[in-house]
Amino acid sequence: MILLGVGLSIVVVTLIGLAVARRVGGDSTNFLVGGRNLALPLVGAALMGQAVDTNATLGNTDLSSAFGFWAGAALPLGLGLCLLITGIFFAKPMNRMGLTTLPDYYRLRFGRPVEVASSVLMIVAFAILVAGNLVAGGFLFEYFVGFPYWVGVVLIAGIVLLYTGAGGMLADAYTAIVQMSLILVAAVATLIWVTVTYGLTVPEGMGPFDLGQLGDPAQGAAINWATLIALGIGDIVAIDFMQRIFSARSPETARRACFIGAAGAAAIGIPFALVALASTAIVPEGSDGPVLFVLLNDFAPIGLTVLVLAGIVGASMSTANGAILGTAAVAVRNVGNVKRVHVEGRVDPLLRATRWAMIPVAAVSVLFALKVPQTGILLTLAFDLLLACLIVPFVLGLYWRRGTATAAMAAIVVGLAVRLGLFVMTPTMYGVDNTILYLPNGFFDATFDGYPTFIAFAASLLTYVVVAVLTKPATLRGLDIQLAEDIDEALAAVDRTAEESAEPVEATNAP
Repeated sequence: MILLGVGLSIVVVTLIGLAVARRVGGDSTNFLVGGRNLALPLVGAALMGQAVDTNATLGNTDLSSAFGFWAGAALPLGLGLCLLITGIFFAKPMNRMGLTTLPDYYRLRFGRPVEVASSVLMIVAFAILVAGNLVAGGFLFEYFVGFPYWVGVVLIAGIVLLYTGAGGMLADAYTAIVQMSLILVAAVATLIWVTVTYGLTVPEGMGPFDLGQLGDPAQGAAINWATLIALGIGDIVAIDFMQRIFSARSPETARRACFIGAAGAAAIGIPFALVALASTAIVPEGSDGPVLFVLLNDFAPIGLTVLVLAGIVGASMSTANGAILGTAAVAVRNVGNVKRVHVEGRVDPLLRATRWAMIPVAAVSVLFALKVPQTGILLTLAFDLLLACLIVPFVLGLYWRRGTATAAMAAIVVGLAVRLGLFVMTPTMYGVDNTILYLPNGFFDATFDGYPTFIAFAASLLTYVVVAVLTKPATLRGLDIQLAEDIDEALAAVDRTAEESAEPVEATNAP
């Protein structure tokens, strides 16, 4: 019954994705940014689909049940905060620029070297993000069907590749409506069932109003704040979020869609966190498997179980497809420098190359998922990296004229060096053992966990400001960039200017 129900939901989503693929029409603009003409419901659903994933559901419940409400709810609330901030400050100007990928901005503002550096960091971060969503598929099929963990991981990755490779952003937007409807209904239904059947019991000191979780380091405050900041601020430079903003038919549509996505993330994430807290009085200690899976398998009615699992798989696929698409586009366009060439009757090289690039992107994510079978931790780790390296050049480059390619590159290098250095010296990462790369030392123990997030961000910020003040100011800020209808015409103008000037980026006000 469970396999049939989840399988049916996957089939429906796949068929929808394949059905809209014909609208791509061989044009990479349709494939990557939906022709820049997506309506509010589609953009809102797509943004919600990227914010609500298995990290914000399955990872949320695991962390909430183990460490308290704020340890888990920080995931969906951090993502919702990011969309709220993006809607207020960034959605309209970024949509107005007419970009195809987020690294296009770094190129226009700072030049080709910064574009490549930012692209590589985004590719690594999003391979980690995709992995976190594949983990849930592996756990689900292992726990409920008896498949080996790796089979579930590969299966979800393969299905996502199938319909996203065909329909791109259009497939992502239309399937997100179904996927988000499923997970929203599932979240509310699960909370109601737990409340009516068992009562909403919250363990002492672990509830949403137990603010020691945000004020006392001994209760995980540093880690919880690090999670909120990494996601709430670092996720602003998420290539999947920005790609959906670029797809909106107008700046106002992009702004309003961000608010819809933020509300959806909170509406889905908070019920799951409360369910996790209540489950501590229902699920026996020492139960094997993710707490939500144990609750559904051993206590919930079969209909609810099927609904929630279908919603979780849908959330996993929704985020994975957008992240794989965006990562492949960045690899091909901004690292490989492949440009759009749309001529009737000929294959667009950017479209073809992006489709092929999705395969190795998915493969690398599968390897991450097999190496680190964690959900919420991988999400935070991905955007912790972007917070340390890219958010400062993005925000200050947008609103402040000072700061050239030199300042941006210095901020990236220093932020990365500090964050990786502290990462390998800290025995835990967001409360979980650092099994990726830890070098035993006498300087830091588990109590230092969480603080590296703030230290690396501060180092990047300080570096950018100091270098910007000490060097010649730019002649434009990001808000001054107004592009031609074809983004590649603007990029070509940047390249021409770069050949004529020792400081190319300061004169790249596009036509």
